[in-house]
Amino acid sequence: MTRTALITGATSGIGEAVAEAFAKEGYRLIITGRRAEKLTLLAGKLKEQYNVEVLPLYFDVRVLDQVEENLLNLSEAWKKIDILINNAGLAAGLAPLNDGSMDDWEQMIDTNIKGVLYVSRIVSNLMIENGGGHIINIGSIAGKSVYPNGNVYCATKFAVDALSKGMMMDFNQKNIKVSQVCPGAVETEFSKVRFKGDEKRASAVYEGFKPLTASDIADVILYIVKAPAHVNISDVVILPAAQASATLFNRKQS
Repeated sequence: MTRTALITGATSGIGEAVAEAFAKEGYRLIITGRRAEKLTLLAGKLKEQYNVEVLPLYFDVRVLDQVEENLLNLSEAWKKIDILINNAGLAAGLAPLNDGSMDDWEQMIDTNIKGVLYVSRIVSNLMIENGGGHIINIGSIAGKSVYPNGNVYCATKFAVDALSKGMMMDFNQKNIKVSQVCPGAVETEFSKVRFKGDEKRASAVYEGFKPLTASDIADVILYIVKAPAHVNISDVVILPAAQASATLFNRKQS
């Protein structure tokens, strides 16, 4: 039977790469995002290239009413969700706490923590009704090690780390696997978003070394979900070869 995966934040970066990787494998997909035009284009591309069923849902994971309206009203045909990938997330700003933007803090907390909670609560109950499933949370090296000026972003990713561990305990008797994937430096829209569209500042993050790509992360996620039923790869940190910690890079690599 064809398995169904729900991917949040699918309009770019890791989410988009995961959607394509899963489509290649023949999964039915529910893809979500705030940018309707991009999501529509991605859904059309995946249907055409891989001949898979795709359901695009346009909503913001930060807004509980939107999450509930979309996920609580899925048709019976789409309620059998086997895999949830909580990918929607972002970093906004890079500043010491005393200079931090409260708008940035709210955006990160609402997306990176509340968004994971809102979506997971609904989908986990669908999984329980269906007899099980697999939840994969996209964390970060920033959820393992704090770095200067990363205060609130790091805090949100430490929260994802804690939530992943808590979910694993809560769902242990429910036949739901829980995994976390924690990337290091991945060249996506991440830094461009963090620096409010400043291309020069964003590109400087990856100067002097070869960063990970979104497809690298998608490959790891696909490996996790294809593991045998008795195996759970619960926590993975994936870094570029040039990265040794959240802040230490060999920038002499090309």
